[in-house]
Amino acid sequence: MKRLSFLVAAVFAIAALVSFNNVGAKDNLAIGAKLENFKLADVNGAEKSFSELKGKNGAILIFLSVQCPVVKGYDERIVKLADEYAAKGINVIGINSNSTESADKVKTHAAEKYKFPVLIDKGNVLADRLGANVTPETFYLNEKDVLVYHGAIDNDRSGENVSMNFLRDALDASLGGKTVVKTSANAFGCSIKRAAKN
Repeated sequence: MKRLSFLVAAVFAIAALVSFNNVGAKDNLAIGAKLENFKLADVNGAEKSFSELKGKNGAILIFLSVQCPVVKGYDERIVKLADEYAAKGINVIGINSNSTESADKVKTHAAEKYKFPVLIDKGNVLADRLGANVTPETFYLNEKDVLVYHGAIDNDRSGENVSMNFLRDALDASLGGKTVVKTSANAFGCSIKRAAKN
């Protein structure tokens, strides 16, 4: 009887996991697909479009959070990356999709931490469209708005033992006219707190 109960529990756990991983899967942007232009409000309430914020060589969308300790651990690296690649024509655009973080908190946090624009994804529409689930999670789109890389920035949340720079490798390969070898890496961090759907 115990064994049967265990098997039933295991089946439900696997079903739940599969369901979670497939949430919005049909709408997720695949590597090699083009992202259509979108508009979101920035932290000051002004509507901004992807086409006006991207650089001549593309853009990096980074999903951020005010409270996430993993994002806090990455903040310095994110700012450095944004400065370095803006000079190469690739702009970083921050996206906050967390329904639990107020616009005022996002605005204050962005002013304190970042030099690049941060957009508020109300109702997590863009997060759903791209298939973003955690912060920080990145999407690198080239000059043709084609998704070239999706996933983690690197392989170490502390920043002390980074041995693989997934995002940088993709950026450098693309800028150098080379094929991006690793187009994705599992993103890790805090889950995006999605708005309740009616």
